[in-house]
Amino acid sequence: MIHIETMTEEDDKLREECGVFGVFGHPDAATITALGLHALQHRGQEAAGIVSFDGDHFHAERRLGLVSDHFTKTSVIDKLMGTAAVGHVRYSTTGNTILRNVQPLFADLAGGGFAIAHNGNLTNALGLRNDLVNQGSIFQSTSDTETILQLVARSKQSDTLSRLIDALFQIEGAYALVVLTNKKLIGVRDPLGIRPLVLGQLDGHFILASETCALDIIGATFIREIENGEIVIITDKGLESVKPFPPLKARPCIFEYIYFSRPDSTVGGLSVYECRKAFGVQLAIESSVDADVVVPVPDSGVPAAIGYAEEASIPFELGIIRNHYVGRTFIEPSDTIRHLGVKLKHNANRILVKGKRVILIDDSIVRGTTSVKIVQMMRDAGAAEVHMRVGAPPITHPDFYGIDTPEQKQLLAANHSLDEMCAYIGADSLAFLSVNGLYKAMGHAKGRDSLNPAYTDHCFTGDYPTQLRDKKNDGHLRQLSLLSEPD
Repeated sequence: MIHIETMTEEDDKLREECGVFGVFGHPDAATITALGLHALQHRGQEAAGIVSFDGDHFHAERRLGLVSDHFTKTSVIDKLMGTAAVGHVRYSTTGNTILRNVQPLFADLAGGGFAIAHNGNLTNALGLRNDLVNQGSIFQSTSDTETILQLVARSKQSDTLSRLIDALFQIEGAYALVVLTNKKLIGVRDPLGIRPLVLGQLDGHFILASETCALDIIGATFIREIENGEIVIITDKGLESVKPFPPLKARPCIFEYIYFSRPDSTVGGLSVYECRKAFGVQLAIESSVDADVVVPVPDSGVPAAIGYAEEASIPFELGIIRNHYVGRTFIEPSDTIRHLGVKLKHNANRILVKGKRVILIDDSIVRGTTSVKIVQMMRDAGAAEVHMRVGAPPITHPDFYGIDTPEQKQLLAANHSLDEMCAYIGADSLAFLSVNGLYKAMGHAKGRDSLNPAYTDHCFTGDYPTQLRDKKNDGHLRQLSLLSEPD
């Protein structure tokens, strides 16, 4: 079989880079971690790993592919002994998928074993890495996560926690970390809380996870979110919280609500599903159009389409059927077949769209290539009109905090007017949810406060919340990618 990268020119979806999970003190730590990672599989499908500790030794198993393909009781999990474990799922950004980069990363440090899993991206990792290499550090991966590991290893502080804090004060960007040592499970969230991390409890044992859905799958109780800039330290004595950073207002990533988190998760006290449905309601208020049927682009467009249909009093129908059994690997012997890629995933439900004025609802448009195919699919199925409505604002800026986005020159909305975009995708009309409408749908009655925004929303506004230090001479940000090879 021929392997294909999902993020090709033919693809039009953003990709979350990873999910993390940790458990401390539970006799079935590895099994619970594997289940938690399975619930977080939507955050990364190319690689998974678990590191466990049995009181004497660390055990590590890392695999390319899905959690369910490898982490079964009869094979890998039985090798992961111990009552504490951390795990990671990953989507690769660019380059080849290589096993040596699969997380959690592990090293024997002066204070003992140290396993780390990271969700996010650092925006100064290249500069730090260059400095470390010049000082004699030897890197085993191309990951920005290893930069953190190296900083901890070289710290002159006296204990592991202090060394970690020392490292954190040197890094910038977005990160949610789970760290396992000989005696501790540690969770860290960056000072702005860009990437998510939650705390739960199962049978009296603490759990850390990227989303609440990972707690639900194992029957754990949600306790609270880790706060921005907070470090939680879990030991046999219980949980301790420290906040070493100067206090900042939290600015979590707004794309968690739009696309990345599972709809059954709760983020920032808000139901992700209810937010997406509210996006559709607001979209209908802002950009109504006469039509016969509202059709979601599955699966991520479904909640917004339900909200739009209810607000507009237009019937909701599954006019596109998604094939859920198309994985990330498929036989593609030629470019001709590759161009049919959307039909491998989606097919028109002809009887529901023929002769109808159709409103298509999607969660976002990146390059626009998939939208072209979906619109044409509706026309080929006999739709009388095809109107595209998007439950998020136009994406005009790339992300550097853990979302895989194309360069700005490849973003459709960054380089074309609304009319040009509409003509490109072949729709009769096109409209996006406004930035203020996005905020209103999330309970901010006055919309976005430009002086004090509640979320990290730079993909729509260009308002990056941190400095972007790792820039090329041409102004593009070059970052270390977990699964890419260096130039």
